[in-house]
Amino acid sequence: MSIKRKYGGIQPGIPLGPLTLRIPFVHYRFEWADYIQGLLMCTVCLAIIPVLTSKLGMSFEVALAIVILNGTLYLTHVTFGDPVVPGWVTPAIPLLIAYCMTFDAGVERMQSLIAFEMTFGFFCIFLGVTGLAKKFISLIPNAVQAAILMGAGFAAVILIFQPGEGLKSFDSYPWTTIICIGLAYYLLFSDHFKKIRKKNKALWYLSNLGMMPALALAVFVGPLTGEIPWPTYDAHIFTSPDFGSLIRDWTMLGSIPVPPLKMFLTGLPMVISAYIVVFGDVIQSQALLEDAQKYRPDENVDYNPNRSHIIFGTRNLIMSVFGPDISMCGPLWAAMQVVICERYKHGPEAMESVNGGAGSFRFGTWTGYFLAPILATVKPILGVGLISTMLIQGYVSVRVGVLKARSFNDLGIAGVAGAILATRGAAWGLGAALLLCALIYIGTSREHAYMEEEPIFPFNHPDKLEAEIRELMKDDQ
Repeated sequence: MSIKRKYGGIQPGIPLGPLTLRIPFVHYRFEWADYIQGLLMCTVCLAIIPVLTSKLGMSFEVALAIVILNGTLYLTHVTFGDPVVPGWVTPAIPLLIAYCMTFDAGVERMQSLIAFEMTFGFFCIFLGVTGLAKKFISLIPNAVQAAILMGAGFAAVILIFQPGEGLKSFDSYPWTTIICIGLAYYLLFSDHFKKIRKKNKALWYLSNLGMMPALALAVFVGPLTGEIPWPTYDAHIFTSPDFGSLIRDWTMLGSIPVPPLKMFLTGLPMVISAYIVVFGDVIQSQALLEDAQKYRPDENVDYNPNRSHIIFGTRNLIMSVFGPDISMCGPLWAAMQVVICERYKHGPEAMESVNGGAGSFRFGTWTGYFLAPILATVKPILGVGLISTMLIQGYVSVRVGVLKARSFNDLGIAGVAGAILATRGAAWGLGAALLLCALIYIGTSREHAYMEEEPIFPFNHPDKLEAEIRELMKDDQ
């Protein structure tokens, strides 16, 4: 029997300093509708497996163990008081891949990933504990933020269309990719579909499933085009992740030496780039929950950005030790947070607490990782899933990056520095953006620079800009 909250109060829990412990069935009602949806959407989380196998050389079973470990840590958000659906740091994935690829395959590449993720984790925890997150981002010029986001978009597209490199790219599934990404783009970004979904409840729910409909279509289109085999099933009920090999061969607890200090230092530009992306997710989490709060006066939704930083920073730190992961540990899966918030708006009968919806969904994805029939169904299309994720992310990142630019000079800096970042790495891109800002805006305050030059867009007021960015990022993992 769950503990009931007072009308207009915060959901019950056990205070633990800046955290709040909440246990399903005790401190919130378990939402079975969101749990079942999580069972299906676990397929999106599995799409990182082709990156781990091709770029790091892991076996499928070891990569699956990393997905399960990351998925287990997803549960910590609602469990410790953060009412969100966490996910990857998706825009930064192509940048991190490019950074890691500058190191020799094997031990050195793993050390670079470990050093980055450990530094990133400590950095986020520090900002969360001190409350300096917003202050840090305010010091970074808009042109630099735009460059990083646009560079992430360029890198995502290059990753898919550049031949070779060991990653199954567009050339491996051209027709399946064209058909499925076409559906995804239509459902996610088409103005026509946005109009008709308002008139049809089924289409509205379909639009809130993110890229899931495109992946479901790939299960059939791939075999029909001859590019992907049909799923094969055996008598096994549960999957077989290889945690033993993960710890023994791929972590500092086994055969990977502690990274040298040089790797921690060379990874700092990548850490800053990833954090700029993450901060946008934190802003979006707060905006989505504040919007949902307007419809639910019966619950005081307790979202604290500092607490969120502590939790996802700790997740990255744990993963760096027990299962280094290119997808990283982010604060938000925006598309599914939108789905949870929209159902939450329907009242306590539909969802007693937003904590219950978000927590139950992530318990569903966690369960799905262990079910062999689900894995067998999606295993042939994981490459298409990765391609779709990157191409959608490329589209969103470039659009958001352009919107971050406050003037034509910002946009020019972002375009040049973003291209350098996508082709030469985070250190080169970040350095180029800062140098161009110094050369172009030298002796001019930021406010004066934007007053002197006509804004790119008539809606480029900060409040309207953030609203537009939040709308675009709803479709991000």
